[in-house]
Amino acid sequence: MAPENRRDDLCSDCFKWEEDPSTAGLLQQNRSVYHYNNHMKEVLSRYKFRGDAVLVQVFQKAFRQTFEAVWNKESPILVPIPLSAERKYDRGFNQSLLLAELLPGTPEELLSKTISEKQSKKARKERLERENTFYVTYPELVKDKSILLIDDIYTTGTTVRMAAKVLKDAGAKDISSYTLVRS
Repeated sequence: MAPENRRDDLCSDCFKWEEDPSTAGLLQQNRSVYHYNNHMKEVLSRYKFRGDAVLVQVFQKAFRQTFEAVWNKESPILVPIPLSAERKYDRGFNQSLLLAELLPGTPEELLSKTISEKQSKKARKERLERENTFYVTYPELVKDKSILLIDDIYTTGTTVRMAAKVLKDAGAKDISSYTLVRS
């Protein structure tokens, strides 16, 4: 699509990211199934922070239907956003991996993450200014591939763009993201 037409297809948040030369073009798109509200805040809190992993099944139908409407014909590699080893140990599961497992195909854990602080406790400015803690575990599996990052929530877009940056640097052809919720 021509650059002048692309503006019309971007939300205000994505438009801001595309104006920054360091992040322009990292993501083809982000799609989310639900908007963040008080009810979703409670559900996500139970899912992520209180260990209620079985809640992922509540989202299966809508998460899969949206995926099939947007990406099913493209067959991208499903890459869940990883947790640091410490966070995964504390939580007992990776919520993004559980979401990816709801979709057709096999998720590929091609990213890893070093130790980092909880993002849910940070203000927007702190999230935007954080250091990139992702790295590509198997660069040879990324080169010239279409990647679909899977995460539970899109808040500022920093997480998916940091992940996209290391994937792009490893040679990924194109990267999109798919999240359950958009705040």
